[in-house]
Amino acid sequence: MDRRLIGQRILLIEDDLMLGESLHEVLLQQGALADWHKDGERLRHSLRQHAYDLLILDVGLPKLSGFELLQLIRNEHFDIPVLMLTARDQLSDRIRGLDLGADDYVLKPFDLGELLARLCALIRRGQGRAQPRLTLGALSLDPVSHQVEYQQHVVHLSKQEFRLLHVLLEHVGQVMTRDRLEQVLLSDGIEIESNSLEVHIHHLRKKTDPKLIRTLRGVGYMLVNTV
Repeated sequence: MDRRLIGQRILLIEDDLMLGESLHEVLLQQGALADWHKDGERLRHSLRQHAYDLLILDVGLPKLSGFELLQLIRNEHFDIPVLMLTARDQLSDRIRGLDLGADDYVLKPFDLGELLARLCALIRRGQGRAQPRLTLGALSLDPVSHQVEYQQHVVHLSKQEFRLLHVLLEHVGQVMTRDRLEQVLLSDGIEIESNSLEVHIHHLRKKTDPKLIRTLRGVGYMLVNTV
């Protein structure tokens, strides 16, 4: 599939084991850092613990419904894009979800390609980016063409270097933990060496600006504007 969710942190709440497992696997294959819970009991705790980029919320959950959970998190001012999944093909249900603060609605069964496109659109909207190109000073990255430029010169990156830079540009000024960045490298299911992250960061600095990526020892890395 050509749509990628590289480095995006996604929370999936789905009690259907077969659907939840398959969707969770697809999200991981697309490069997302996806967590999956089978009910909403841990939802608010998870949102407090992690800065998720998107929530996929099933309507027909046990105990608290998706509608009730959505109302809870909106009342607590969690400003996160929410896509609701439902088997209920009733206009009143869709209106209710949107009124409670859902950003999009997908009916089951759904086309996987369409779902991924909707997820990408919601994430871009949530990050305030209508255009896919990411820029920071003299650095520019186009997720569609996979082209990177620095000081108006094309920079040739490996697949994993591109993924790391993409994630860092998505979160400029934010500390990205070592664990999260290593998950980006592992998204193809290929084992990595213990020092792989440091090696890729070294290459990115060498190909752009040594001061562009700041190391926070014992924590992770952060992309900063050197201008």
